[in-house]
Amino acid sequence: MTAPRTLLLDFGGTLAIERRSRPALYAAVASARGLEVDEARMGALMAEAHAALPIVCGGHFRYSRGWFERFIEVIFVERLGLSSADLPDAQEELFSVFADARTFRLFPGALEVLARARRRGHRVAVVSNWSYALAPLLEDLGLHPDAVLCSAVEGLEKPATALFQRALEQLGTEAEGALHVGDSLTNDVHGARRAGLDAVLLDRTGSPAPKGVAVIRSLDEVLP
Repeated sequence: MTAPRTLLLDFGGTLAIERRSRPALYAAVASARGLEVDEARMGALMAEAHAALPIVCGGHFRYSRGWFERFIEVIFVERLGLSSADLPDAQEELFSVFADARTFRLFPGALEVLARARRRGHRVAVVSNWSYALAPLLEDLGLHPDAVLCSAVEGLEKPATALFQRALEQLGTEAEGALHVGDSLTNDVHGARRAGLDAVLLDRTGSPAPKGVAVIRSLDEVLP
């Protein structure tokens, strides 16, 4: 792998992560409304709802506001018994939580990798399967890439090659000389490779590297 001229980065699990788990955050909103559910059960309900809902739900692409409204309705109303009258307030609270930079923490090296890329004249994009809140969230976290592509806005999600290609188009660069870094073997590595980019898997667990896949253990290893 040659030194990249263009750097693409995943967001969740790569640059940042929630300070509390997503099920814990959802369970807190439920508990505040008198619903008895712990983190483990909420995690199971969230996984079930995610698997059951189509990628386009009621005309809304996955992780868009409309899709998440239905996702929350399934969990809170249909599974936990929240009154439909109380649903909008719960939805708004959850949207606020996940749009708040204080909900997240940056991984070590997140700010530095963008700074190194900028010093070297590289173009940088964040490409993530995320909600419409991604761009302002990045700004609030102090991350300022040249382009931001989130699945909910683009109507595409990784590992679709078109999403990576769209990122390169926005940056005005080519796949040759471009590197994508992310924590998902399927979405990040396989997706980027099919789009013609080099790809590196970020795995902080210390697990053995998958055959034929370049692995790093921290963001400090990107553009060393």
